[in-house]
Amino acid sequence: MSALPDRYCPTDGTRIPSASLTWCCPACRGPLDLDHHPTPAPLKSLTNRPGSLWRYAECLPLPRPDFTLGEGRTPLVPLTGDVSAKLDFLMPTLSFKDRGAVLLTALAAHLRPDLVVADSSGNAGTSVAAYCARAGLPCAVYVPDGTSPKKLEQIRAHGARVEPVTGGREAAARAARAAADGDGVFYASHVFNPYFLHGTKTYVHELWEDLGGRLPDVIVVPVGNGTLLLGAALAVAELHSAGLIDRRPALHAVQAAAVAPLARAWQQGADDVTEPVAVAPTLAEGIAIPAPPRARQILRAVRESGGAFHTVTEDQIRHAQLDLASQGLYVESTGVACWAATRESGPLGATLAGRSAVVPLCGAGLKSGLAAQG
Repeated sequence: MSALPDRYCPTDGTRIPSASLTWCCPACRGPLDLDHHPTPAPLKSLTNRPGSLWRYAECLPLPRPDFTLGEGRTPLVPLTGDVSAKLDFLMPTLSFKDRGAVLLTALAAHLRPDLVVADSSGNAGTSVAAYCARAGLPCAVYVPDGTSPKKLEQIRAHGARVEPVTGGREAAARAARAAADGDGVFYASHVFNPYFLHGTKTYVHELWEDLGGRLPDVIVVPVGNGTLLLGAALAVAELHSAGLIDRRPALHAVQAAAVAPLARAWQQGADDVTEPVAVAPTLAEGIAIPAPPRARQILRAVRESGGAFHTVTEDQIRHAQLDLASQGLYVESTGVACWAATRESGPLGATLAGRSAVVPLCGAGLKSGLAAQG
């Protein structure tokens, strides 16, 4: 295997060698970025490549592992004349998190730790557990109280140890990070480890290929920790720098109104989230993050793209889930947030007339069930 790229802290420039199990900047404890600046292959050269995200090999920081599950290349289907949906719930573990988890697990397999740990409200944990099972790596997943029983069942089925944590999503993250500081532990963090972002970016590489070498005018993304949005921004930058697109799409971010620290910072014109919001119950549990560690990067990416932030109510989420189900698509309540914002009755719908847009449907409805009426 060729040398892997180093990680570095985007705040103070501290560099982390590729072989290190260090999961954050030792100085500021912030998330890391990857010193990896690839050039995508032109469209015509993708013919006869694997029907998975590994077809974009030039853009990935690791070679394809032998435990791949064929992740990626999910269908793109129309919802309206202008809006299409990328069916990322049709991944091996039924969520888009497979895009990043396979990269994290490939890195862990290269480093051979004694234990892989992750924290998750469900989908990232199930994905990391599945790929660790394939790779033969021991895994523990820290989950908050109230995590969907179906997601816990899936994590356990893959052989991972479930570590329930009282106190919500942030408490689970703190517990996992404490464990990650132990010797021989690899932290499969979809927030702090940049390899995850270089997996999620393949979502946009696929859009570019699906649309014949172009991107839609607008890409709408649900945002909690922002890993799909930041991955999208990476891919857009790669394609634009290579001259494979001549314009960049606007990135529009969606949060649940109940837990919307980034949308609040956006409305205030702030560059960062300086204070976490109060945690409130929401159907969009997967994006209910009160203080995203990459908030500054997320806000900058949306601002530089010409996009904006939008919030949706619990009723809008319920109605959007039923609307998608009426079109044959059963999507979990977190995963319908973008459609809630983008459909005609949503906060973004009225501004999209005549503009092409794509929303991701990120998780299968069977993971959490039908949203209950309030």
